[in-house]
Amino acid sequence: MKIAILSRDSSLYSTKRLIQAAKQRGHQVEIIDVLKCYMNITTKRPTIHYKERELKGFDAIIPRIGPSVTHYGTAVLRQFESAGIYTINSSQAINRSRDKLRAHQILAKKGIAMPISSYAHSTQMTDDLIRICGGSPLVVKLLAGTQGKGVILAETDKVARSVIDAFRALNAHFLVQEFIKEASGSDIRCFVVGEKVIAAMLRKSNVGDFRANLHSGGIGLPIKITNSERVMALNAAKAMGLKMAGVDIVRSYRGPKLLEINSSPGLEGIEAVSKVDVAKEIIKYLEKNVLRGHKSKTHEKG
Repeated sequence: MKIAILSRDSSLYSTKRLIQAAKQRGHQVEIIDVLKCYMNITTKRPTIHYKERELKGFDAIIPRIGPSVTHYGTAVLRQFESAGIYTINSSQAINRSRDKLRAHQILAKKGIAMPISSYAHSTQMTDDLIRICGGSPLVVKLLAGTQGKGVILAETDKVARSVIDAFRALNAHFLVQEFIKEASGSDIRCFVVGEKVIAAMLRKSNVGDFRANLHSGGIGLPIKITNSERVMALNAAKAMGLKMAGVDIVRSYRGPKLLEINSSPGLEGIEAVSKVDVAKEIIKYLEKNVLRGHKSKTHEKG
């Protein structure tokens, strides 16, 4: 296969591991910076150009599109999709997952349990937002935040009002969310590829912090997930239309609750902790599904 990895930085651990895994299995790989792509949107022949040449001949795409370039990155991915090239995560699924409010609405509609969350526009509704989420302590989360950034724990109603009013003054979009105290600053990252949870790790927050993200100073530890956690992770990825996803779950007294779903999950922490060759599993999944697509097209022609 000829595989394109959409990544702005070939030195990133996740990108390097995907390159390594693909080459070890005999595939060609090219790293493409989406911001350096430009498109010819022509009827019946959509093309993508990069460094003064047309990009063609690819069998599969692995999108590693950062949140800051989601809009243009998914536009480039749509162009590949229009040309009939297989992508492990579709542009639509990535856009859904990046819009946290929309993601919450989709997951709630599918019956996936989450911490109680509320969203509004008027500051006059601040007290009712707090009440809906069960009062303080609660979490105020920027919809555009990533890697634990823009997530604040409000210990009291007064602090919650101040944070909400400050975000409103900045015209920032955010969620107010129930705080799962019994989780003690830990969550579970499940790595989904296709119809399997191929790896998982427990993430624990640093002393003095409640965020378990490794980018926020948290640590990763091995864990054996329960069947209900496995089913939740798979159902969440399916609901969002993602074939590769990092699904974050928190354990509560009322059972597992889904915190977030990531369409471009990092490989470094989870490979180190779980000892699973996640990059290899991603490439194997591509092989199976690209081959299936080729067989299907051959059957249709016959």
